[in-house]
Formats: sequence, C-alpha cells, structure tokens
Amino acid sequence: MAFDNRGGRGGFRGGSRGGSRGGARGGFGGGRGGARGGFGGAGRGGRGAARGGISKPRGRGGFGGGRGGARGGRGGAKGGAKGGNKVIIEPHRHEGIFIARGKEDLLVTKNLVPGESVYGEKRVSVDGPEGTKIEYRVWNPFRSKLAAAVLGGVDHVHIAPGKKVLYLGAASGTSVSHVADIVGPEGAVYAVEFSHRSGRDLINMAKKRTNVLPIIEDARHPPKYRMLVPMVDVIFADVAQPDQARIIALNAHHFLKNNGHIVISIKASCIDSTVDAATVFAREVKKLQEERIKPQEQLTLEPYERDHAVVVGRYARNK
Repeated sequence: MAFDNRGGRGGFRGGSRGGSRGGARGGFGGGRGGARGGFGGAGRGGRGAARGGISKPRGRGGFGGGRGGARGGRGGAKGGAKGGNKVIIEPHRHEGIFIARGKEDLLVTKNLVPGESVYGEKRVSVDGPEGTKIEYRVWNPFRSKLAAAVLGGVDHVHIAPGKKVLYLGAASGTSVSHVADIVGPEGAVYAVEFSHRSGRDLINMAKKRTNVLPIIEDARHPPKYRMLVPMVDVIFADVAQPDQARIIALNAHHFLKNNGHIVISIKASCIDSTVDAATVFAREVKKLQEERIKPQEQLTLEPYERDHAVVVGRYARNK
C-alpha cells in the first residue's frame, strides 16, 4: 500500500499495472490521451492482487492489492498497524488528510472515534503530546472513489475541517466515515442513501460519528429532505445513475452555496454502455455546464476503478 512521490502532487504516480499519468493535463473531453484531460492513458489499470488485504507496492507506487480487506466487524476491529516511533504522520496537501510513513506509506484520516473501526479497516496509532495516543484510519482507494481521486492527484477536493458536505449515494458509509473524519466535529456530513439495507449500516455508523446525519431518501427528490439539510459548502456525488447530472443539479439548486463546489464520481457504464467512456464523460460535463456548474478539473480513477472519472466544479447560483 505504499507510494513514493513524497513531494509534488501528493498522490500515486500509477503502479506498474495502473494507467500512466500520461500526456498533458488538457481540458475537458479531449482525446484518449493522458489521465488528466482526455481519458484512456496507458493500459486499463489492473486490480492487482487477490481480494483481501492490500499487498506491497508494485513498480513505482500504486496500491498492489485488490479492493481492500474483508468487510469486517463494526466495533473496534482487531489490531491496526503499530505506530509509536516506527510511523511518522505527515499532513497531506489536502487539509484533514494525512500520510502515515513507515514500512509502507498509507493514506489515512484522523479517527473521529478512537478505538472504533467502521468497516474492518486498519488503524495506526502514534504518540501524541503528554503521553497520549492519536489514532488514524487507513483509507483504501479501492473502497473509496474520493480516496482514489486524492491518490490520483486531484488538485482540490474542497472537503476540509469545518466544512458542511452533502454526500449523495452514501451507501453503507465507508467513504462517509472518512469524510466525517476530515471535516471533524466542527463540520457536518449530510449523507443521503436510498437503499434501506445500506441505510441501516449508515445509521449505525452515524450513532458514534455524531457529525453525520443519515438521510434515507431518494436523491432525486431533494424537497423531501429540505428540512434536514442547510446550505452546504460541497456536494460529493457517487450515485451511478443515468440521470445523475440532473440529480446533482437539483440538489445544488436546493442546497449548495453560491460558488460552492461539487465533486462527482462518474461511472461511464451506468450512464451509457454503448459508447466509449471518454464520450460519456464529455456529455456529462456538458450537462453540468448547462446547470451553472463550471467544471474545473477532471481525471480518471484508474488503476483503482475502470472507466470512472471524477469531475470537480464550481456552482454559480446566479447567472
């Protein structure tokens, strides 16, 4: 689970099997060039080793393992990487996110509820001031689109301590729990999930992470939860629906502050499986522009996810 690029853009430069960072940064759409403009890049980014823990690095970085550890228990999961003098915690360039440097370099968030694991993730403890311990949770990019974007080198995620975040497509709360760690006790995460089964896990997670408000509703109908959600700084969306641009726009019009930001995970095959991914991404960007969302950044999520992209944009409430 190591990565090398210790300075610079704070992310992986791609494993030996992952898509290279390729050509110039480019704009939106573009050809099938480098990862940060057009889509495609080198290879399709293999998934690495078998399911189960994250293995040692391959090539020049990148996660070697599969999609992370088993979906473990929800209480204080056993063990975690041993910290102390062997692990050094450094702040990532994205505020509220950290790098644990040791035998392996790990992307981590500071555990809002020390001693508690959410989905069986590893935890790292280091010595704090006056003999205290500070605990961090390992953030696996194969389990979180947002972590994949961070390690892919996204310039801005706009999620930081004290921010209010509307999270659409919260599922069982794996990524939401890390967002809760990032925004901290002064921030808040309004987590919308339609599935009642996933919603149960989300609610259980929120019982201890009190800065998370679980909302079991359809994100297509924001008026149904308008009494629960204030104006927010950021909308993160991972809804994987053909009409996701419309869903995001509706929620932005209801809840996003003027000049607030959106971060969207786009899964090409969920929108249109009959055309190539780059075409799908370009169409979605155009739809967002029509809803007063100005795209600022776009990058693929390979090697962590195939045919996925993240788009970051700014919302103008008034034309």
